[in-house]
Amino acid sequence: MEALKLEHLSKSFGGLCVLDDVSLTIEMGERVVLIGPNGAGKTTLFNVINGQLPPTSGRIYLFGENVTKLPVHSRAHRGIARSFQITSIYPNLSVLGNAILVVHGCKRSRFHPFRSINSYRALMTKAREALEMGGLWDARDELVQSLSYGEQRRLEITLSLASEPRLLLLDEPSSGLTSSESAEIINMINELPQNITPIVVAHDMDVIFGVAERIIVLYYGKLLADGTPEDIQADPQVREIYLGVEEGTERVGAS
Repeated sequence: MEALKLEHLSKSFGGLCVLDDVSLTIEMGERVVLIGPNGAGKTTLFNVINGQLPPTSGRIYLFGENVTKLPVHSRAHRGIARSFQITSIYPNLSVLGNAILVVHGCKRSRFHPFRSINSYRALMTKAREALEMGGLWDARDELVQSLSYGEQRRLEITLSLASEPRLLLLDEPSSGLTSSESAEIINMINELPQNITPIVVAHDMDVIFGVAERIIVLYYGKLLADGTPEDIQADPQVREIYLGVEEGTERVGAS
């Protein structure tokens, strides 16, 4: 089944075309990494898929449903979750407080101010499950601002998963992390269940080749290449334009 389908998607800001006729299909369970030089349109593509920006033209299908005109919250309730390049959690709340807010926001009970105590127990149980999955339950009472940056990134991904998404958009999840922290993020992504389809924007080569089953390359808003990691490593356009690899190099590296 298709998790995401884009048909002739374009986005312009005035006379500047940031996405140019992008069409692609991603199947459920695929591990996809989106790469491209700065300004290629990667974050804009995420913003359009997520509903934060309307496309100038084209259509977006989520699990077979046309969601092109739906707002962010409607897409979220259909299974999209998003983490950002800059952390977007509440620094003055505890780790557990952040988790409860996210879990509560995904439940219909958020519309009912008077609820039985059992509903609160259910929220706590779900929040605990999410934090245990992210290895953060022991830090539940700590303020987010007291966590290391790597822990904050891990918390943000954990909270994205707390909404039980089917399509997970991760924008530079290893940005600013040490190599050991990046390895933890790679493990988190690789351990996702098959009913979750992650699409990861990344520049970190360890993340790219540690996660990807499929790599999509954007260049000035257009699809430059799409294939397996081996295909992308061997693609002469990618090597010349984006990866900057000389002939005879065995492994690609960022230019």
